[in-house]
Amino acid sequence: MKQFILAAFIISAGATGMAQNRVPVAVKDTTQQPPKDTISKVSDLGEVIISSTRNNSRIEDLPMKVEVLGKEEMIEESGIKPGNVSSILGDLSVIHIQNTSAVSGNNAIRMQGLDGKYTQLLRDGVPVYEGLSGNFGVLSIPPLDLKQVEIIKGSVSTLYGGGAIAGIINFVAKTPGSKPELTVLVNRSTLKETNVNAYYAEKYGKTGLTLFAGVTTQNATDVNKDGFSDVPRLRQYLLHPRFFWYLNPQTTFVAGYTGTIEKREGGDMQVLDHHADAIHQYTEVNNSERHSVDLQYTQKNLGGGTLTIKGVGSFFHLQNDVNTFSLLGNQTSTYAEAAYHKSSRRHDWVAGINNTGEIYHRAKGDSTLLNNYQYNTIGAFVQDGFHITDQFMAEAGLRADHHNEFGWYVLPRLAFVYKPIDDLSLRLSAGTGYKSPAIFTAQTQTLGYRNLLPLSAGIKSERSQGINFDGNYHTSLGKVDMTLNQAFYYTHIKDPIVPVTAPEGMYLLRNMPYAVNSLGTDTYLRFALDHLELYLGYNHTVSRYDNNGHTNIAFAPQDKFASTLAYEIEEKWRFGIENSWIGHQYDDQNQRTPNYWFWAAMVSRQLGEHVTLVLNAENVFDARQGKNTPLYTGTVTHPEFAPLWGPIDGRIINMSVKVNL
Repeated sequence: MKQFILAAFIISAGATGMAQNRVPVAVKDTTQQPPKDTISKVSDLGEVIISSTRNNSRIEDLPMKVEVLGKEEMIEESGIKPGNVSSILGDLSVIHIQNTSAVSGNNAIRMQGLDGKYTQLLRDGVPVYEGLSGNFGVLSIPPLDLKQVEIIKGSVSTLYGGGAIAGIINFVAKTPGSKPELTVLVNRSTLKETNVNAYYAEKYGKTGLTLFAGVTTQNATDVNKDGFSDVPRLRQYLLHPRFFWYLNPQTTFVAGYTGTIEKREGGDMQVLDHHADAIHQYTEVNNSERHSVDLQYTQKNLGGGTLTIKGVGSFFHLQNDVNTFSLLGNQTSTYAEAAYHKSSRRHDWVAGINNTGEIYHRAKGDSTLLNNYQYNTIGAFVQDGFHITDQFMAEAGLRADHHNEFGWYVLPRLAFVYKPIDDLSLRLSAGTGYKSPAIFTAQTQTLGYRNLLPLSAGIKSERSQGINFDGNYHTSLGKVDMTLNQAFYYTHIKDPIVPVTAPEGMYLLRNMPYAVNSLGTDTYLRFALDHLELYLGYNHTVSRYDNNGHTNIAFAPQDKFASTLAYEIEEKWRFGIENSWIGHQYDDQNQRTPNYWFWAAMVSRQLGEHVTLVLNAENVFDARQGKNTPLYTGTVTHPEFAPLWGPIDGRIINMSVKVNL
């Protein structure tokens, strides 16, 4: 199920987290400890520490709205959707997962109604999903390997540079705990998907190790019986070891490797079944390899503060074949950063420098018209959080970046948090951002690269201004615990880069003389009574190009309603029902697409201390784009696939078995 428990247990700006036995505990948005009678209801109540803000602050102390999918959500999701994180992210109210290919199964992230290129993806605080490597299979991250996922909405470019206009999503890997851990999970679905994942972690005195290994296989499936695959054939292999060296209580060194080998094949089912002929020829194949090595050194109590030095080098190879056309590319990416954080009296300082490099080379046999490129960006940033009073905090930041091709950027940001009473927090933040021109984006992936021209010489970067406000109120109504969160946001992007038609059926990326505006509101209510929890959420976002026709941003739903009802019998059963309504979405021709409901349900049974069974049903009532309308036009030999605005894989039932040792 698409995380029946996710929305209900989202940790937002007014709660610090959930206990391990999953009894709901709402901690007031204050630095005070919760009452003793609250603590007594749970076995363990841990603070939620946010690493994306670089100062490792508690979530309730931040002047910007942060949502965290924590340890419990990752445990739930690993049994519900073991192969990737697309489903768990799609349940967040202002995130929409857009399918970009019916054949290959690729997808993109939209946040606050904006295109996927405006959301920056991080792995342990490092931007490793840029350029070519950020547009193919980027969400194939197993949740079993994750400690938490941190989502910051709105511009945070002051901390992370270009691309963080709509926000950031930081995937934080697990670290060794006080006890050894071994988890083995096996999953099988009605869409012929099989997952086998294993995770191991242990400390050995002054050293430690975490190791994730996973295999996912899936056979191609034609759900709507039109002769073309709606789910690709998939073979995926992942390996992620990390080594920890605790030199002393203040000093830690971490070294890790991440490797992913993936093969996706889709297209004409007759060809996939090895029965190609003169008519049945169409296929699309994505073969990719990701390899990265990361290092991190942390020194605490250095001059009263913490020094962090991190670096990563990654290599990505892609072979994207569409019939006889091939995109063959190699991308090498590097990132290095040194940052220092210190709290002094009422100030909370962060300062640092970083360097980002990206080299793209066409490989032998590449059919595209694209050019090789070599980009390098060096930046410096500083941020101060000033606790004016115990109830009022102001945070100011400034960043300066220099790009070797597109010049200088100066990015200021300002944020406030005010707590007039213990139960109420108000947050306001405003910031600037930029996105340098990029040839590989969700837009170009949807179009395909056969007819895409190289970047023009006169193209310039997109620049943005954004503002976010939210209020969070937590109280108790008798025995019912209630949280209300209301958010508003606005983003303005100048000189947006969009693909336009060029002679001979080609496409060219060009700056437009108008702006992109995204304006929205996000509301959710959470009620908890003993072991029962109810979540209600509604998001309304209008994102448009500010041209004469006020064209809507394609595939960005203007309305999304979601509800979740969850019930638990402690250490035995968990039940959940979830639904969402997606409405007022527009395609790339500015035409409204049909609205649809999505329902899901799950049941989980814990057997003793070590075994958990999960039976999960996604899309119970089979909401599907290809149900009543064709997904392609043209001939079988030369099909033209329709842009995707909804699910195409139909009803899915899966069952997983997890063994914890």
